[in-house]
Amino acid sequence: MEALSKAGFSKMTPIQAQALPELLEGKDVVAQAKTGSGKTLAFSLAMLQQLKPGVQLTQGLILAPTRELASQVAQEVRKLAKSLANVKVLTICGGEPIGPQISSLEHGAHIIVGTPGRIEEHLFKGTLDLTQVSHFILDEADQMLEMGFIDAIENIAVYVPPTRQTMMFSATYPKDIEQLSGRFMQSPALVKGETETLNKQIKQQFFALKNNKLRFNTLKLLLLQHKPESCIVFCNTKVETKKLYSELQQTGLQVVVLHGDLAQIERQRMLLRFANKSASVLVATDVAARGLDIEDIDMVVNYHMALDPQTHVHRVGRTGRGGKKGFACSLYGENEKFKVTQLSELYEREFNPSPTPPLSLLDKPVYKPTMVTVILDVGKKQKIRAGDIVGCLTGENGIGSAQIGHISVQDNQAYVAIYRDAVKPAIRKLQTDKIKGKRVKAKRLV
Repeated sequence: MEALSKAGFSKMTPIQAQALPELLEGKDVVAQAKTGSGKTLAFSLAMLQQLKPGVQLTQGLILAPTRELASQVAQEVRKLAKSLANVKVLTICGGEPIGPQISSLEHGAHIIVGTPGRIEEHLFKGTLDLTQVSHFILDEADQMLEMGFIDAIENIAVYVPPTRQTMMFSATYPKDIEQLSGRFMQSPALVKGETETLNKQIKQQFFALKNNKLRFNTLKLLLLQHKPESCIVFCNTKVETKKLYSELQQTGLQVVVLHGDLAQIERQRMLLRFANKSASVLVATDVAARGLDIEDIDMVVNYHMALDPQTHVHRVGRTGRGGKKGFACSLYGENEKFKVTQLSELYEREFNPSPTPPLSLLDKPVYKPTMVTVILDVGKKQKIRAGDIVGCLTGENGIGSAQIGHISVQDNQAYVAIYRDAVKPAIRKLQTDKIKGKRVKAKRLV
């Protein structure tokens, strides 16, 4: 209760109100609710309430489909566990070196949050002990099944005691989830929270493509016409995402990408640039974008139509948050026409094809974002704080504080968003002056 109060939580969301009584009774639960409805808080509270901090063994295991989501969940659990004595939460994900993870596991952790593939790898190596796990949680279970993690999940379940409490949280409830819950849950209670709500205020435009070769040019025309500060472009597969990212880079647009093959540091930097408004376009798959919490998305583009109407609703719901005007564009070929018809029925309005922006826009130079991210080679481990960086930048012959955006200080690096017209003097100032008596290297992050 103390942790909830400190975090500013005072009222339960519908999924929390329905799931928590069942969870606190120790029942297995399958909960269906949209992303952002408070599922993480529900399962974290139920687990932490039963946790024994004095016992230095792994008691909770949370599986998530992506590193980004695992990292977010771990952050939330740590925040709630602050009021408990010495609760250690460890993130174990693929795409990172396994050696440091093995060392961390040797020191023990109360709660492990990880991706199925890497957790399975540690179990096969004998570097992870799950024999004392009392709470087994599958977060975004539908996405894990869609990504082909079913075998890994079943292999992991074998290592967890049969007496555990199992919780499965999912945005949708397909037949696979029903079958999975039947396989290794004990008479689970099914609770349903809010499903994805239709935001009919979002302006939506649909663009019919005579052939697939026009897809890329249509996207480029839309970006040049609307010049969004932050736009998410959705593709259906990782391969399409990589190809589109490469093509957009060649145009000179400031673009970043999210897919499962990125190393953690690359992923972190891509997200920072997008959140900082120093990259205007983020190309991503639905899975990679799960758990992204970035406000003020000006525009969403469905480069390929979503696989189902509910996913479309979730994609376009990224824009128009907090009462702001939202805008979404969808490109479709002849074979995707039926999807537009489905959406017309769902939204109860006709979606007619919009005219493509004028081709003359292709002759115009690409627009640049207002911000640039500068990376410094110092961080928390060098005792550097955000205030030290601001102090250096705004000192004698420096730049104004209004020209500095978001600052993120990591272990050994710091990232500073600077307005584009102030970036040269800012880098000069950082390299000329010292921060806390230390010389620093500063350069643009591209």
